[in-house]
Amino acid sequence: MEASVYDDPAFLRRLADAVRSVRVGPAAEPSTMTGPLVGPPSPKLARALTELDEDESWLVEPGCLDAAANLWSPGVRLGVRPSSWFHRTECFGPVLGLMRADDLDHAIELQNAGEFGLTGGIQSLDESEVAHWLERVEVGNAYVNRHITGAVVQRQPFGGWKRSSVGCGPKAGGPDYVEAFGTWAGGPRTADTEDDFRRVWREYFTAEHDPSELVCERNVLRYRPLPAVDLVVGEDAPDWQVAIARMAAAVAGVPLRSGAERVRVLGAVDDERLAAWFAADVEVDRTPVVADARVELRRWVREQSISETRHRHGRLLD
Repeated sequence: MEASVYDDPAFLRRLADAVRSVRVGPAAEPSTMTGPLVGPPSPKLARALTELDEDESWLVEPGCLDAAANLWSPGVRLGVRPSSWFHRTECFGPVLGLMRADDLDHAIELQNAGEFGLTGGIQSLDESEVAHWLERVEVGNAYVNRHITGAVVQRQPFGGWKRSSVGCGPKAGGPDYVEAFGTWAGGPRTADTEDDFRRVWREYFTAEHDPSELVCERNVLRYRPLPAVDLVVGEDAPDWQVAIARMAAAVAGVPLRSGAERVRVLGAVDDERLAAWFAADVEVDRTPVVADARVELRRWVREQSISETRHRHGRLLD
């Protein structure tokens, strides 16, 4: 939260009032806004609901409302420090932590500093601020001027970045999801392969896709080049696969660098090396290289869903 808002007592009063006004109750009760947890809080969530760290305080203290410890009123923590336990931990429960940021860039730095990157959001009516945030935020699902939960198939394919994802699979509910259940094979490159890769990259992977085409909401799926990939070539890897992999990386603008957080393996590698990668939480992609641009280029990008509210209290924005 930017300092000008964080330091505003009137805003904090309104926030506290809004949180205290949330109706907590049974899931079957029509007036309920926040229902019970699926079970008693996990150790992480229990700590978030009951313990404060250094320099933190409660703007609104959460409370347990039933004997089973499943029903909790929501809470808000003030003074959450960068790199503190709450900043670094996914708690998955009704507790909000507020961090003070000097400006938008500092806020983005704090947001990207965590190991996880599932969802993130921004509240701003300044389109330049929104565009600035969207170019820099490191999350799989980015939300603008709306809540950051409730992903819908096709509108907001769901899946995170960094440690909020496991492996190299596509987003659930998106156009690439079915592909993950098949096995793809393709022959050696031809004289037209590179031109085809560049065309598909230009026409598909650099475009923003919004198949739902809602008037009141923009739901875009786009592709972002991976920061870097470590291309590991086994002795039995065919030369044509190596050539296509290098070409795909060049077309997508992905640097090939030893020690990257994602490894693309061509051919056979020993089990000891695989175990070392897995122990280090390195993403290992062992799918065969194919000469199909639509299939192969997806191995060199991350999907990002953007959902933006395009109305203000029901009035459509220009």
